[in-house]
Amino acid sequence: MSYEACELADLARAFVPIGESELNPDGTNRSPGTVLVDAARVVAAAERFFEAAAVFERMSGVDWQLIGDVLEVSPRAARVRFAMAEAVLRELLSSERGPVAGETEQLRAYMAREPLEMAFDLDDWVLRHEDGDSDLGTTPVSGGLAGRAP
Repeated sequence: MSYEACELADLARAFVPIGESELNPDGTNRSPGTVLVDAARVVAAAERFFEAAAVFERMSGVDWQLIGDVLEVSPRAARVRFAMAEAVLRELLSSERGPVAGETEQLRAYMAREPLEMAFDLDDWVLRHEDGDSDLGTTPVSGGLAGRAP
């Protein structure tokens, strides 16, 4: 879930600055359609984060009723929406299956098998983006995982 939040944040942050080379003299976009393509990537990342949050809750023992209540849908609709993602993660955690096709699937398999290593990478990301408003310590992600079973 933290990884998906990191990806979403990085994609969204890229929209904040606007370079002069990106704009026509009248302030319109020099490359029509590119902003929409990038926005679609942000929406897709938000969907992945949303799915990861639901799976995180399920892995924490939350039942479909609560997930449905939070999303204002029936427990069945919540299960239909997220059960496959939960099943995929549980399979990754329980199997020693070989390489998975596709870079994204390989990364997710790695994250499932090496959560602490990924957490260290996310520690670095959080600390690079820390705004000084809170004391996150030196292990803002991995600190919560230390000593826990996968």
